[in-house]
Amino acid sequence: MPVSQRILVVEDDVSLGRQIVAHLEGAGFEPTWLKDGDAALREPAKGYALVVLDLMLPGAYGLDVLKHIRAAGSAVPVLVLSARNDTRDKVRALQLGADDFVTKPFFPEELLARVRARLRRPVMEQGGLIQSGELAIDLAARSVTVAGATVDLTKVEFDLLAALARRPNSAIERAWLVDNVLDPEREGTERTLDVHMSRLRKKLGAAARHVATVWGVGYRLETQAAS
Repeated sequence: MPVSQRILVVEDDVSLGRQIVAHLEGAGFEPTWLKDGDAALREPAKGYALVVLDLMLPGAYGLDVLKHIRAAGSAVPVLVLSARNDTRDKVRALQLGADDFVTKPFFPEELLARVRARLRRPVMEQGGLIQSGELAIDLAARSVTVAGATVDLTKVEFDLLAALARRPNSAIERAWLVDNVLDPEREGTERTLDVHMSRLRKKLGAAARHVATVWGVGYRLETQAAS
């Protein structure tokens, strides 16, 4: 089964889990179903096209599983499920790297539609390599190339680009980038962030068109930037 068809489902509700698995299998996907957070921590995200992740799990909490996935450098799309309709939960999940948030109860057909929509995104990740047009970001090697030519970035510049690349086509808040990428001991502020982003764009040259400013929010790596 190709990676593009494999989906990891982490859901402790047996009835709902069975429905999700049945709909995914009916749509031609190959789901692997885990019922607790500890098992999800042990399961490598590599090899899956997408993760469906419940928040309220026995064992490790869903957000801890999400943090574990992103800390490992994986850009696999993660769709979070939650019975709580609290805006703070949604914001926290998205800040930690979730790609979508679905509130329970929901129709499995809706979840399936969201899965299909997310998998249509054109970004590619292979062994830690994230590619967007002529821009290639190797997370493991911490290297960036544009049309095959190496781009020399500082640690902060690379970390900023990697943070955007792990959630392609999603707006990343400036405050989140300041808190999670910049060094607070060096007066990390949103003004400092803008300076780093300006320098990063200059070094990327023509590929800088992939790094878009989302006014009033932050920045976004676009996988289909206009020529």
